[in-house]
Amino acid sequence: MKKYLLLLGAGYLGSGIAAEPVTTDRSDINVSQTEDHAQSADDATILDTMIIKGQSSNIDVPFGSYLDHSKITLSRTAISDTAKMFSDVPGMSLSGGGGISSRPILHGMADDRLRVQVDGMNLISACANHMNPALSYVAPSSVLSAQILAGITPVSLGGDSIGGTIRVNSADPEFAEDSEMPLVRGQLSGFYRSNGDAYGGNISASIANENASLTYTGSSVQSRNYKAGGDFTTVNSINGKDVVGSSAYRSENQSLSLALRNDKHLAVIKVGQQNIPYQGFPNVRMDMVGDDSWFANVSTQSQFDWGNLETRAYHEDARHKMNFLKDKGGESGRTMPMDTHGINQGLMVKANIDVTDRQLLTVGSEYQRYRLNDWWDPIGTNPMKMMQGPGPFWNIFEGKRDRLDVFTEWEGRWNQQWLTLLGIRVGGVEMDTGEVMDYGKLTPDAIAFNNTKHKRTDVNIDWTALARYTFNDMQTYELGVARKTRSPSLYERYAWSRGTRMGMMVMPMNMFMNNWVGDGNGYVGNINLKPEVAHTISATADWHDVNQEDWQVKVTPFYTNVDNYIDAELCQPANGLTCASPSHGGFNLLQLNNFEAHLFGVDVSGKKLLLETSQYGRLTGRTVMSYVRGQNNDTGGNLYQQMPFNALIALEHQLGGWSNTIETQIVDAKDDVQDVRLEPKTAGFALLNLRSSYNWKHMRVDAGIDNVLDKNYALPLGGTYIGERHPVSGQYIAGTAVPGMGRSFNVGLTLTY
Repeated sequence: MKKYLLLLGAGYLGSGIAAEPVTTDRSDINVSQTEDHAQSADDATILDTMIIKGQSSNIDVPFGSYLDHSKITLSRTAISDTAKMFSDVPGMSLSGGGGISSRPILHGMADDRLRVQVDGMNLISACANHMNPALSYVAPSSVLSAQILAGITPVSLGGDSIGGTIRVNSADPEFAEDSEMPLVRGQLSGFYRSNGDAYGGNISASIANENASLTYTGSSVQSRNYKAGGDFTTVNSINGKDVVGSSAYRSENQSLSLALRNDKHLAVIKVGQQNIPYQGFPNVRMDMVGDDSWFANVSTQSQFDWGNLETRAYHEDARHKMNFLKDKGGESGRTMPMDTHGINQGLMVKANIDVTDRQLLTVGSEYQRYRLNDWWDPIGTNPMKMMQGPGPFWNIFEGKRDRLDVFTEWEGRWNQQWLTLLGIRVGGVEMDTGEVMDYGKLTPDAIAFNNTKHKRTDVNIDWTALARYTFNDMQTYELGVARKTRSPSLYERYAWSRGTRMGMMVMPMNMFMNNWVGDGNGYVGNINLKPEVAHTISATADWHDVNQEDWQVKVTPFYTNVDNYIDAELCQPANGLTCASPSHGGFNLLQLNNFEAHLFGVDVSGKKLLLETSQYGRLTGRTVMSYVRGQNNDTGGNLYQQMPFNALIALEHQLGGWSNTIETQIVDAKDDVQDVRLEPKTAGFALLNLRSSYNWKHMRVDAGIDNVLDKNYALPLGGTYIGERHPVSGQYIAGTAVPGMGRSFNVGLTLTY
């Protein structure tokens, strides 16, 4: 049976439609491997399957990395946190959170400084503690392709971010050929991981004819608290000293997609729902006790004689609840309900115009409308709890953040050696919020905030200039410069409370509830924050053999200077509140301000084919090394969560259906910490991981051991451990880093039809 597999948006420097014949084995399809030497549809010899993809140059987009297809396949059963799929991408590290809510850090920049797209939707965390970052909304089992673009990002893929862009796409629609029987596909997977007793599974099913395709996907995962490689704390009383308290979780995802096509047009309508009944956070004072979200995403792509046109409209509705789970006293009567409701809507239109055979013009516009309410309900009339009543505490009331951008981009392929890209994006961000109350009371802090003009408007300008020079078949060089701009988030501008006065005492609880960085400290925003403006220069040298099959070495140094970098400083007295540090448990009370900062570093990656025979198979050595350093120019201190030097060394073996990996992860000691945030220092460590899989035609078996030697180590970017309170004082205690996971035996089974 002949069939067609549509992969939309696989090209990133351009979007003219081209076709390329590929093999009939879907397990071998990798978007990143189909970028080279695309031929037109008229010239292609159509085999059983072909990929429809965006026009691109003969090599990948400058400064872009694709997630390896084998990594994606393995991740579907080996992990439950989608962000961890990027753990071995050069320049990428992770900020710890809940079991499915790590936040990616790219070249030292994290969270709101990155633009994260899931199926083209620009997602925003609707939580004062950022418990639901963008990648937490998609399960690893739903990811088909992913691309990472550091700082030097084409303007058509950037906007309202200074650190880079991460694009994650789920499976694209698959159609039967004309006059054939309906095409039916399905997949069923299950997995178990011993550390945390984690288990789950996923299912997908589709049916299609030549013009319509209907696909359903679903996944579920749950885990208990995980264990470290040994004792790491003396605070735990509910759990053992080697158990990471507040790290349990459960999550369920479902989606339904309908694709329709005729001639040169394609429309995809996708709806989805996520339910997270609970998710503990070992580095946050609160836990997630409910997160229900749904989305609708409609996209079209049309081909014309002049090029192609892409459109998208989406709506996301997230209802998020926080309180205390068992490890933080939730089952012993301790309570503090916190609710968030966020609505995120977006529109996009983009035209790719083939000016000549070598010149491509891209023009487009984006609109994003975001609404947020964040309130904390009163907890009763008990005199000891009257500070949390009689009415709700409004952290953000009727928050608004609207963004409208227009952009244009010119790509030129001057000859076989030179490729250039120039682009400019101009956008406006308008923010506002309503009047607030402190648990139904107008405190001096609330009055001062309400008397301040809340509306803010930013005009942001981005530009990017890229050049690639292919010296010969074995050498490629890239150079890029860019200006990127990001406006503050609603929490950064409008988190207003410095605490609540009780007689002669000031209780900073309200500040501690606003913490989106996992350091245990308390935060208040700054309504006068200016947008961050980053200027980045980066270069890449890529050396490889002629066929890019035997060896490769790639080196990418970078430097970024940031004007108005949003960083923390000790909170200053205001509105009759002292805001003094250190506070409860030794933590600091902090406020946000604009500073000057810079970041620099280098990424190195390489691979070498060591052996290839019919008897022993294929043996490849691979390594990735990264270093980044960030400093605040005004204070002279270090920036927060900068990953120390780290390296990954792996031996990968393939023989028929067998795939085997021996992997060593090496991380240097973290001594360059940010003092004002009390960032803990961590020791260096080395981990050993083993993985193996066997792939039949309709079945795949995965097995592995993570942290084979059961190493006890601290996560350099995991934040401060507050998974349990001190058994005597009842306070969270500063100073201990969240530990990494100890040894885990993992197995997975996947069936396809």
